[in-house]
Amino acid sequence: MAIDTDIPAGLTRRAEGFIRAHGYWTGRYDVEQYRVGWMGHGVPAAQVDRVAAFEAAWGGLALPPSPHYDGGPRTLSGDLPEGPDPDWHFGAGTQRTALPYAFMIGPNGEFGLHAGKWVPLHASVEGWVEALALANHARRWARATTKLRGAAVDELELDGFEAVPEVAGLANT
Repeated sequence: MAIDTDIPAGLTRRAEGFIRAHGYWTGRYDVEQYRVGWMGHGVPAAQVDRVAAFEAAWGGLALPPSPHYDGGPRTLSGDLPEGPDPDWHFGAGTQRTALPYAFMIGPNGEFGLHAGKWVPLHASVEGWVEALALANHARRWARATTKLRGAAVDELELDGFEAVPEVAGLANT
């Protein structure tokens, strides 16, 4: 069970409540044990620092499955930085199922997918967590939901609707 000190600052009350009610911490690992080895393979110290900061904030957090992307990562955890192709990325956590892509953290902290090409989904990990919390809230409280596909999506009138700024969606707003 998460306690308040485990929850990274800057999240909405909805996301904090979502983590408290549905998340749990499996344990963080010490990135420093890999620093020398990673740097020996050409990973810059600044990239190791990014993984260490991610792990300190999010490492070991397990959340319920996302309604998209085969559920998202099972547990958030930083991994060996990859780059520069042209920018450095690192793994954000293990997949729930076998997938042709990996969940990664981009060069500017974006949360996204990588499968030979980088596709940022949210401007930050916080955005991903906020999106999970919002989807969970909608599933619990909506009286009805309707899935649209194909041309019906293009015909949907969204004038007057506002994006949810906390979600910081980049690819699927």
